[in-house]
Amino acid sequence: MSLHRQMELLVEAPSTALSPEAGPLLKWIGNKHRFAREIVSYFPKGYKTYREPFLGSGAVLGTLAPERGVGSDSFEPLIEIWKALREDPQKLKRWYSERWHAMMDGKKVEKYERIKAHYNAKPNGPDLLFLSRACYGGVVRFRKADGYMSTPCGVHDPISPASFAKRVDEWHSRTAGTSFVLQDYRAAMEGASKGDLIYCDPPYTFTQSILYGAQAFDLKDLFRVIGECKKRGVNVALSIDGTKRSGSMVCNVPIPRSLFEREVMIHCGRSMLKRFQMNGKTLEKEVVHDRLLLTYELPT
Repeated sequence: MSLHRQMELLVEAPSTALSPEAGPLLKWIGNKHRFAREIVSYFPKGYKTYREPFLGSGAVLGTLAPERGVGSDSFEPLIEIWKALREDPQKLKRWYSERWHAMMDGKKVEKYERIKAHYNAKPNGPDLLFLSRACYGGVVRFRKADGYMSTPCGVHDPISPASFAKRVDEWHSRTAGTSFVLQDYRAAMEGASKGDLIYCDPPYTFTQSILYGAQAFDLKDLFRVIGECKKRGVNVALSIDGTKRSGSMVCNVPIPRSLFEREVMIHCGRSMLKRFQMNGKTLEKEVVHDRLLLTYELPT
């Protein structure tokens, strides 16, 4: 099916959907910003409530701009950011501006480390917001044992407060119909009813084990919850590892038979996480493809 035909299936989507965005609000590993339009093109044309239970950077949510949506995650500092966006966007701008000016006043790396130390002493949304945009490569990585945020300062300067404020304004508009909730994916998906649409973007099983903020989950249990949703008449789209080549290794994820009606391969480019691990080198073989698995059939 052509991309043009896929877009025609979205005739009931709000007028803001698929229009050019100012850019991602957060930098986040696994961010789907560059190919969110393609993912959205495979969504059904009509749904009651759009739900995204592994919220992260909310790239697909921001592209779709649903009239009624629920974004959720179990990572409290992340949800603190999204709630501030909805309830008090000016506060979000202040959080970023204060830290930007503190860091860019001089001794950039030293000031970045102070902000990071403050976050690590007590994880919170304001610090995480800035660190996600100022850290190296946008790879927000945490120690598995204690949640210590370990990513060093990025080489490039983070965007200016004025540029960030423009993004806040657009994202505030795009999420006007969305509420944000602190809860794990099970509770979020169990709350869906017939006619709802869920987009799941869980952490990559092979490459994101060091990333806190990516909800801990059991893949088999996620498939179980998706199966229950399908039985209730909830449409589910799932992005998950497709083929990721790491040297000579190809990582494959076994998918239960009959759970999904259609599979699409989404080309995601090179692995940013691997690039970070290799000190910024571009690796030609480190190419990621996501499987986009659908529990429904699109009309032909």
